[in-house]
Amino acid sequence: MKILNITGYCFFELKNLNELREHLLSRAMGLGLKGTIIVASEGVNLSIAGQEDAIKEYEDFLFEELHFPDFEMKKSWSKNFPHKRMLVKIRPEIVTMGDPEIDPRCESAPYLSALRLKEWLDEGKDFLLLDTRKEFEYELGSFEGALNLGGKHFRNFPKEVESLPEELKERPVVTFCTGGIRCEKAAPMMKKKGFKEVYQLQGGILKYFEECGGQYWRGQCFVFDHRAALSPQLSPVETLACRSCGKDYFIQDCADEVDGLRMMCPECFHNWRAQKQSKAGH
Repeated sequence: MKILNITGYCFFELKNLNELREHLLSRAMGLGLKGTIIVASEGVNLSIAGQEDAIKEYEDFLFEELHFPDFEMKKSWSKNFPHKRMLVKIRPEIVTMGDPEIDPRCESAPYLSALRLKEWLDEGKDFLLLDTRKEFEYELGSFEGALNLGGKHFRNFPKEVESLPEELKERPVVTFCTGGIRCEKAAPMMKKKGFKEVYQLQGGILKYFEECGGQYWRGQCFVFDHRAALSPQLSPVETLACRSCGKDYFIQDCADEVDGLRMMCPECFHNWRAQKQSKAGH
């Protein structure tokens, strides 16, 4: 596998976003990178891929030339680019919750390391594992015994938390998501709502895979690129169940125009796109 994929985020103050966007995009394009970078006044969230030396040069650009705070990049490898183009987007938030009172730069919940989480699971400790991701991500794979609130959009998470039984506010809670960014807002939000002991899984599921493998995990982990999902070995999965017809299909057999993020087999994807184009024509 020759393409290095990195993902990471950091909450810190950013200014002059339009100028920054042009710098980020120009250097990434010059290095032949593909992926998406989201910038907001509250920080940066990135998922990019390229040749290893190009990725290293871009990291140097971020941390040495732009003087971004040092933050961890989670890494994995793939045979091909999992992104179709290079985008840098300016957004109000790098992860959208819609509550300006929740600011990870000012207040956060304590981290629980991947190794510590595994120790708790080994010990059979009494705590709630809360999957803060969307329902379809949870259905594709999650920790054994984890609870998911059936959400469709993360901005609804604060309202969904209110459906939890009142007695859970006295029980330890560990929130988790793919790479950790959603929990940066989900965990302090739960503290604000009265949950007394809330932790966030440091580095998310991907960090757990890196340090602990697949123990206590079932299924696969959805990722936000055209690989669609990774195994606990951080390798792209070979087959997925089509979200439309339910049949298994080989991801590697999909042509470039098939959108891996939709997790549809080629036949269902082309049918869906044809229907969408037909409706647009009317």
